[in-house]
Amino acid sequence: MTVSAATAAPALPICLADVEAAAGAISGAVIATPCLKSETLSALTGAEVWLKFENLQFTAAYKERGALNKLLSLTPEERQRGVIAASAGNHAQGLAYHARRLGIPATIVMPRFTPIVKVQQTEGHGATVVLHGEKFEEASAHAHELAAARGYVFVHPFDDPKVMAGQGSVGLEMLAAAPDLDMLVVPIGGGGLISGIATAAKALKPGIQVIGVQAELYPSMYAAVKGKTLACDGDTLAEGIAVKTPGTLTAQVVKALVDDIVLVGERDLERAVSLLLTIEKTVVEGAGAAGLAALLAHPRMFRGHKVGLVLCGGNIDTRLLANVLLRELARSGRLARLRIRLKDRPGQLFEVARIFDQQQVNILEVYHQRVFTNLPAKGLITDIECETRDREHLDRLVEALRAAGYEVRMVEAD
Repeated sequence: MTVSAATAAPALPICLADVEAAAGAISGAVIATPCLKSETLSALTGAEVWLKFENLQFTAAYKERGALNKLLSLTPEERQRGVIAASAGNHAQGLAYHARRLGIPATIVMPRFTPIVKVQQTEGHGATVVLHGEKFEEASAHAHELAAARGYVFVHPFDDPKVMAGQGSVGLEMLAAAPDLDMLVVPIGGGGLISGIATAAKALKPGIQVIGVQAELYPSMYAAVKGKTLACDGDTLAEGIAVKTPGTLTAQVVKALVDDIVLVGERDLERAVSLLLTIEKTVVEGAGAAGLAALLAHPRMFRGHKVGLVLCGGNIDTRLLANVLLRELARSGRLARLRIRLKDRPGQLFEVARIFDQQQVNILEVYHQRVFTNLPAKGLITDIECETRDREHLDRLVEALRAAGYEVRMVEAD
């Protein structure tokens, strides 16, 4: 694709003046989050990496910016009527939080099976939550019905010029903090964030490249700009950008101003979440890690560039985060499960444990299996979960076990 400014339509939904006006309007009510160089990630990727920490907003996501700009644009009469949105994520919390600050009644429609923690967080910000439908599309349709019936103002999560302009303030802050950036890498769901950022960045610095990132399971904007038909479905870690249908307005901006869109797989998303926590000591959700995932998945594209990444959100379930970290430890060889075939005689497990001791490997769990196996009646298998220093340390342990006559295989993480 290169979708360049030369192919831009005469009039796009927003311009630099809109983004600058939004930045002025929301100033002081949202956090001007840090944009800092990461020496370690720069060394790891071969690019000069700058991180924009939007996960440090009060609701842990950039969505506050667009929601607030939209709320500030309402007339007194519209404020009195109240606002409504369909969202089970960051848009719901950002809108609810700032609506309460401004004294505007807010209603959020969520699918019936939205996790209770998200419902409680949104209610905690003062919004009325309505649970409706099995899927997001049903919740969105109901929100439009309620808006028409009760006179609420519908606040779209991305396909609205005021929302797009508010999100673009992220780009203004990035270029103010690091004016030498020559590439911005931005996650894409519906396209509101990248539309605002591209509008600001291309106006201020026409030569800068703006690269979008989508999860391989939800390539909706990628398909739209490339004229392809691709399936959008599945369980992705980047649920915040798992949008099946991109915005109409946002697609106009993306086609005109965004240089390319890349796709990233689940393993790269998981690794990026883990790296940002272990290296930068910052918690991001899958969508927030998409930019770094792009650098990991497509290193040649970014090597040698001064790259700005938007850590767009940090709302990730703690159990999911723990699972991601454990899987990454397993892939790196620091955690392992070994399946060892033993003979059914006294002292076998002791002898195996002695080899673990000799190799200075810590045993975490032992699963001794005699019944649910296809081995002969006098055979048994033992799964041992263990902790090693690195992959080489693990390989030495396996070699020692095999040298002692044991049949060993690693139970791999997916």
